[in-house]
Amino acid sequence: MNVLRVGIPKGSLQEATTRLFAKAGYQIFVSSRSYSISFDDAELTGMLLRPQEMALYVEKDILDIGFAGKDWVSECGADVEIVTELVYSRATNRPARWVLAVPEESPIQSVHDLNGKVVYTELVRTVSEWFAKHSVTADIRFSHGVTEAKIPHLCDAIVDLTETGSSIEANNLRIVDTMMETATVLVANRASWADPWKRAKGEDIVMLLQGALSAESKVALKLNAPKARLSEVLSVLPAMKTPTISTLADEDWVAVETVVDQSQIRSLIPVLHRAGAQDLIEFPLNKVIP
Repeated sequence: MNVLRVGIPKGSLQEATTRLFAKAGYQIFVSSRSYSISFDDAELTGMLLRPQEMALYVEKDILDIGFAGKDWVSECGADVEIVTELVYSRATNRPARWVLAVPEESPIQSVHDLNGKVVYTELVRTVSEWFAKHSVTADIRFSHGVTEAKIPHLCDAIVDLTETGSSIEANNLRIVDTMMETATVLVANRASWADPWKRAKGEDIVMLLQGALSAESKVALKLNAPKARLSEVLSVLPAMKTPTISTLADEDWVAVETVVDQSQIRSLIPVLHRAGAQDLIEFPLNKVIP
């Protein structure tokens, strides 16, 4: 039987990835004493690995596909196929940033002010390349974590990952520049992705995961409306394409069903009700696939 070997990121992304797979229809079972994982799909098997090393396992054909940050794929320099980007994280559903930060009172205003200075980061290779691109020679040192605490005691600046910027502000630091944005990417072994069965299986997973992500910002809305006021209701009703309209037993009424952005629903329902809509029902979605 054909089997696709999947790498799931261990650590901060583990819960978010497992939850996303569940919404896509796949249950992941993790052993507390092993790096091996299993799925409720006999065609899938996998490993739980640090995202910093995921692309290396994929490159070496230990895994067919794996999920890791675009930043760590760049850092390890692995030769893999980047299949798609999936924007999700432990805190927000937007890309995180690697930022150059200095103490609030520092005179440093740009990367060019760091010639000869000490900079700590977990992303030494990528940061070194970024500084070289700006023709800046700095002493780039590896941080074993808690990077914010190293400044100003051990260095002049840091390059650290932030999703909201709150940790940077809490440590009285100031962002000078953004080195790169990063999000979770699906990477594939090049030979595996050339295999028709493995590619098709991987693309099916991608479609369902993207559908689950799309559904997180949308809700389904159903309502009944009198035919006499249907045009008024439809004039204020957004839809992905066009709403579904069904006849009811009472020929003077129709049922309307659509999908809308969750951010709109709070203001939309009162407007629809005033336009003549009744029996409005809002419910969450697991997947939205165009």
